[in-house]
Amino acid sequence: MMKRRQIYTQNRSLTSYLMLAPWLTLFTVFTILPILSSVVLSFTNFDMVRAPKFLGINNYLRLLLEDDVFLISVKNTLIFAIVTGPVGYLFSFLIAWMINDAGKFARPALTLLFYSPALAGNVYFVWQFIFSGDSVGLINGFLLNLGMINDPIQWLTDPSYNLYVCIIVMLWSSMGTGFLAFVAGFKGLNRSLFEAAAVDGLRNRWQELWYVTLPQMVPQLLIGAVLSISGAFAVGYQTMALCGFPSTDYSVHTIVLHILDYGNYRFEMGYASAIAVVLFAAMVLSWFAINRALRGMRED
Repeated sequence: MMKRRQIYTQNRSLTSYLMLAPWLTLFTVFTILPILSSVVLSFTNFDMVRAPKFLGINNYLRLLLEDDVFLISVKNTLIFAIVTGPVGYLFSFLIAWMINDAGKFARPALTLLFYSPALAGNVYFVWQFIFSGDSVGLINGFLLNLGMINDPIQWLTDPSYNLYVCIIVMLWSSMGTGFLAFVAGFKGLNRSLFEAAAVDGLRNRWQELWYVTLPQMVPQLLIGAVLSISGAFAVGYQTMALCGFPSTDYSVHTIVLHILDYGNYRFEMGYASAIAVVLFAAMVLSWFAINRALRGMRED
């Protein structure tokens, strides 16, 4: 009997691994191997024509000591990560929380409404019209008609404004998959815990949210955190679509665009790999910090 049970367990495990095999193969080929290749190439001089030449840590020293534009890109990326990441994450959670209290028919409609910016895809030409630097731009035309300004403002090319414009657009498009995870998490809450908490003396909805809702939604919070971190650190193509490449005085230049510059245009693949490794390390460290904080919340 014991031997039969072991055989049954082994067969189930084998079936599970076979079902996972296609995904694991794709994940290994298109994720694990590129990451490992980038780490290896980051210690070389590689131009995609000649064989890689080992340089040791010279690429990393060049990043920190010689590349002023990289330091600008780090500053801009951190601004986007610190502002759009947490704010977008919190905004998505609060909107999902409010939608959860809507009616049976209103809830799907509101979910679609707030998720629609993520479905819209590349609609940056609309924002380019809104913040156009001529007198026919939506905001400039409105301000000129009111007499608030005398000359059109160059929203997308003036370093005094374009960073703030990009932050607004990033926040507008922050309702992504993490938002849907929050909506699903609210639907799966154990309602009996709310009744027990009310009996124990919870007084308002904020206490209910902190002591009952959040501990149950740690998996969804983790998913949202991972997506928020990856989205915040991966900002680049959005700013390029809005402000051009390169932007004026590299005012909205990010690490992703720095990788694009050296990898796709200069073909310094070793140096581009070093930049990519630094970005990947920052994302992983941020994820571990948030993961530890959320795990602590669940244990408490």
